[in-house]
Amino acid sequence: MNVDVAGEMNVLWDEIQLTLATYGFDVLGAIVILLLGWVVAGWASRATRNAVERIGWMDGTIKPLIASVVRYVIIVITVVAVLNRFGVETTSIIAVLGAAGLAVGLALQGTLSNVAAGVMILFLRPFKVGDYVTAGGNGGTVAEVGLFTTELTTPDNVSISVPNSQIIGGAITNFSRHPTRRIDIIVGIGYSSNIDTAFAALTKLAEGDARVLADPAPQVSVRALADSSVNVGLRFWVNSADYWPTLFDFNKAVKETLDANGIEIPFPQRVVELKNPK
Repeated sequence: MNVDVAGEMNVLWDEIQLTLATYGFDVLGAIVILLLGWVVAGWASRATRNAVERIGWMDGTIKPLIASVVRYVIIVITVVAVLNRFGVETTSIIAVLGAAGLAVGLALQGTLSNVAAGVMILFLRPFKVGDYVTAGGNGGTVAEVGLFTTELTTPDNVSISVPNSQIIGGAITNFSRHPTRRIDIIVGIGYSSNIDTAFAALTKLAEGDARVLADPAPQVSVRALADSSVNVGLRFWVNSADYWPTLFDFNKAVKETLDANGIEIPFPQRVVELKNPK
């Protein structure tokens, strides 16, 4: 019995040695190819990103996508090389990939829709890197457009990753597309105040600020005769980069200017009458 067990062990050991001698170098070579392919893919992606960053005429929106495509192409080539190491025919690989691609495509419809939406974003170009947009229910400055998601940075420096399908499937508001923007400030003045004095003071305020564009010229108009005030509107144009600082400054300056010219800004008041109980 012991002789039989020893014989079986010897046969098993011989088979293991034969398997290692036959496929050991192939397995080792496959591992080396996978490691090298992974390292080369990362290096090539970074090198491509650095190279395209130096191309001034290329839109910054497409640069990260090019680097990602280079990385995935090298990884696919590496996998094919590993399979060829074991004698798998390329035609068989294509057939398997085709069948697997159909199954994976059905299972990952959402993910693939993000890829298709990313391509649509690059093709339609509703925004570019550096634009401030609201899309997919989020607002922020576009930091990067990837294969699957678009990275936004909010004004308080929070990073938001939005799936491309959500962006392309809804309305996109681009606040940076045009070089200039219009500011509208509406303030109510009292019915007893002099409208011409208010007009002259607000016009002088707008014309005296270097950020306000001369063309189109600032406009002051009566917007509405409200219940307790005459609503006066101040309208002027600024460069897009100056929009928020100018708006904040003018909200303060309009109040100070009207006060300095004796223009009343009415506000709702409530009279409360207290009666002594009987």
